[in-house]
Amino acid sequence: MGDLSWSDFEKVDMRIGTIVEVNDFPKARKSAYQLTIDFGAEIGIRKSSAQITKRYTKEELVGKQIMAVVNFPKKQIANFFSECLVMGAVDGDDVILMQPSVKIPNGLKVS
Repeated sequence: MGDLSWSDFEKVDMRIGTIVEVNDFPKARKSAYQLTIDFGAEIGIRKSSAQITKRYTKEELVGKQIMAVVNFPKKQIANFFSECLVMGAVDGDDVILMQPSVKIPNGLKVS
């Protein structure tokens, strides 16, 4: 991999959001949830597909704040459009969500 310039990094819009709804996603090829995430007034509600079923139950995800990239184009996964990319550390097939250590306002920019 090549070096990333500062101007490249500045193009990535990472924000904090709160998961407000979680649904099973049986049409996904790999086990995943459909997430509805609130990113505050400026960005609003976005949906994402996330392969986080190994570590998290639907119930424990609701209300959890996470970090996501919000300026990727929509990606169709089966019959679902993912509108942001939830960030996580990947260990094999286990994904650990990136999240703030304290509750903060939805929509805050990560830099």
